[in-house]
Amino acid sequence: MFTECLSKLPETVTPFTLFPNASDRVSWEGLPAAQRVRLVNAGKAAQKRPWPLLTAAKWLAFSESGNRTDFEALYFARREKLCELCMAECAEGRGRFLRDIIDGVFLICEESAWVLPAHHTYERDAPPLGLPDPDRPILDLFACETGALLAVTAYLLRESFQQADRQIHRRIHSELQRRILTPYLSAHFWWMGNGDEPMCNWTPWCTQNILLSALCMEEFSGLLQAIVRAAALSLDCFLKDYGGDGCCDEGPQYYRHAGLCLFGCLELLSHTAPKAFSPLWQEKKIRNIAAYITNVHVADRYYINFADSSPIAGRAGAREYLFGKRIQNETLMAFASTDDKRPASSKDQAGINLFYRLLEAFTKAEMDAFPCRSVETPDIYYPSCGLFIARDSRFCLAVKAGHNGDNHNHNDTGSFTVYKDGKPFLIDIGVETYTAKTFSDKRYEIWTMQSSWHNLPAFDGVMQLPGKSFAATEVVTDFSERKSCISMQLLRAYDFHAGLRSYTRAVCLKKNRCITVTDRCEGSYQQAVLHLILHEKPLIEENCIRLVQTGRISINRDGGPGALNGQIETEEVPIKDKRLLAAWKKDIYRVKIPFHNTIELKIE
Repeated sequence: MFTECLSKLPETVTPFTLFPNASDRVSWEGLPAAQRVRLVNAGKAAQKRPWPLLTAAKWLAFSESGNRTDFEALYFARREKLCELCMAECAEGRGRFLRDIIDGVFLICEESAWVLPAHHTYERDAPPLGLPDPDRPILDLFACETGALLAVTAYLLRESFQQADRQIHRRIHSELQRRILTPYLSAHFWWMGNGDEPMCNWTPWCTQNILLSALCMEEFSGLLQAIVRAAALSLDCFLKDYGGDGCCDEGPQYYRHAGLCLFGCLELLSHTAPKAFSPLWQEKKIRNIAAYITNVHVADRYYINFADSSPIAGRAGAREYLFGKRIQNETLMAFASTDDKRPASSKDQAGINLFYRLLEAFTKAEMDAFPCRSVETPDIYYPSCGLFIARDSRFCLAVKAGHNGDNHNHNDTGSFTVYKDGKPFLIDIGVETYTAKTFSDKRYEIWTMQSSWHNLPAFDGVMQLPGKSFAATEVVTDFSERKSCISMQLLRAYDFHAGLRSYTRAVCLKKNRCITVTDRCEGSYQQAVLHLILHEKPLIEENCIRLVQTGRISINRDGGPGALNGQIETEEVPIKDKRLLAAWKKDIYRVKIPFHNTIELKIE
């Protein structure tokens, strides 16, 4: 798709003018006064925070203990401070923040490496190395983000830097050349793509920031042809693994790094070479990728999550709005503009990316003027990932068929989640704060990754296994005005030690009535136990789970050995991890329901 456009690539590309630089006072002072005040105040607050100190000891913490957060918190705080100072200086234009910005630029330029310790490896999935080698830069997500941050800073403040000291701009140019563009054009990093090698959100995320690093510095104009060609190849490698239906197999949180970074790449490429790349906005696959986020939105801050994605996937804003605008999808535009007006929307996705902050700044007034309206989304099935979604006036039901080999996979094939009146009912927990173990061969020792911590059964304690071969089969969907249903065979999702001969699950939303779940199992196992993960504390009654605030689950289970005699058990699950607390705010609950061959749930 992208490489086909290269035949129309002009000999010279359009100079980067996507945003006004700081010297364009008419454009910056044309922003709403209240918005400029917020930017300046954020810069003043940033000035009061000391620049974080990054030490070798903090770097080595990852290889020694698996701790990522101590180093990363300081690393990101440094870059976020620089973003806020830059936006404040552009908004005010008086030089008040310039010295602090120069300090930040030189601190980052003098770092031994821009790669994160967790990503410090020259081979995909290899164990990270020790201290960095400054002479062999690695291009990971945040090395590329850092390159883009410095390049956009240099673009915005070029005249101010030249007046202060020409060495500032020269230093940025030198570091970008050495750390970003030379490695990009002379080495191969796995995320660039190579034939059938599977890609993930890294590809558009890194590629977007490589493009920014090159486009924002006019000194790199002679390299743009080669960089655009390499970017196009990588983006096609990424798209080959994306279903034509547009479903993000990493979940809604990662859509903002996968689908929205694809938007960023196309935005930059179509600005640079409009005749070559602008037609891609009308490609069906790209339009489907854009629309995915509205289909997986539940209500307010909640999204349908699976894999490592959190149900709190961040507020929509300028990137979603502009993606909708480019493909003429007013539903996506309305969704983004409405969500952006909710509290705290402006900080959710900008982070350390100055490009995103600029998109927000210069799209904010347009989004504010766009009419708010509720967005109705249809019931849908995404065959590429096996994701089924159905809704009525009270319920939002999602079922995950597919397989256990997705990016950021959890062993959750066949699991389902339920929201009622926009509130979580039966949930997918998500993932704890990343550590070295999260992406190691011990990943599935982590409790949140296991099928018994999803809404699934185990058979004599045996759970599902990871990998694409552990999959749902015989998937059938049925959508009608009165009901939306999915059924599947889950035999292949389980370890053969489970002793299964057959396991079918049927889930049905009977519109404006209830949800039914029916599991029918056959095999040599002695006892099956269905696990349900609940947001609210359950009250167990005879053949019923009652949730005071949310609803009830009626249970009908067969009379085989160990079923009717088995007591329903409830355990409170303490939530102490910072990442999980951001999603759930409190402890959650797991219910264990013994049965033998058949169990039916009625959710009201």
